[in-house]
Amino acid sequence: MISSLRADAVSEPTQAEGNIAVRKAAMHDIAPILHLINGYAAKGIMLPRTEFELSESIRDFSVAVSDDQLVGCGALHFYSPTTAEIRSLAVDEAWKTHGVGRRLIESLVEEAGAFALHAVFAFTYVPEFFRRMGFQEVERGALPLKAWKDCLRCPKFQCCDEIAVMRVLRPEFWQAARLQPLAELADGDRLISLPVIRKPL
Repeated sequence: MISSLRADAVSEPTQAEGNIAVRKAAMHDIAPILHLINGYAAKGIMLPRTEFELSESIRDFSVAVSDDQLVGCGALHFYSPTTAEIRSLAVDEAWKTHGVGRRLIESLVEEAGAFALHAVFAFTYVPEFFRRMGFQEVERGALPLKAWKDCLRCPKFQCCDEIAVMRVLRPEFWQAARLQPLAELADGDRLISLPVIRKPL
């Protein structure tokens, strides 16, 4: 749920960026993804993941690679027929400011569009980066209840300082949904409330 990117991670294209490819993750990517995520988890920046958890959710993940080296990862996790979370976004320290985070976000948003999702959201410490990628800050209560399940095991659960951001992909459908009562999801879960944009772009 936590992004490890810095606010200056969106940069002009570089020669290194030209060598970066983004693809869907495979089972052989589990070990380097775990190394990347748990490296940040050790610093208290991301939630730790286990091999079992990653095996269950590997189809959510995309990875950025350069010359067969995994340099970044991110996941698109579905919460409803219209909404998904961009999560576990992490970039190798040596590859920050090379456009890796931007490429991953672009790929995940494109994937969300291919599934005709209405919106994607994320929790982050670097809202500036996400604003540059077309996201807006929203109230936490605007997000699906199930998006909080990982928060229960987070040491910062009672004093979370992450910021919720959202990017609307299909405004014509999203605006119509906002005029309805609390939206019921396919499994009976509900949205807590309707989005309230705090800071326009």
